[in-house]
Amino acid sequence: MARIRMLVSAAGSDFAWEPGQEVDLPGSEAAKWADGVRAVMVRSEPVETPEGATAAPEKAARPRARRPARKG
Repeated sequence: MARIRMLVSAAGSDFAWEPGQEVDLPGSEAAKWADGVRAVMVRSEPVETPEGATAAPEKAARPRARRPARKG
């Protein structure tokens, strides 16, 4: 399941969404709606954490600087 945030209202025979509402949809369906006009992607996969555990903030690894090749 993926989650999208609606930017505009939309309604059909079995749904009605308002701007700002977050909706869980199957990935392919969410990608169709999340076009930047009707909705935006909030997350593509749910975040899973064990019960009672707090999620630590993620840190990006810094790329290592390359050293110039030695001559001679």
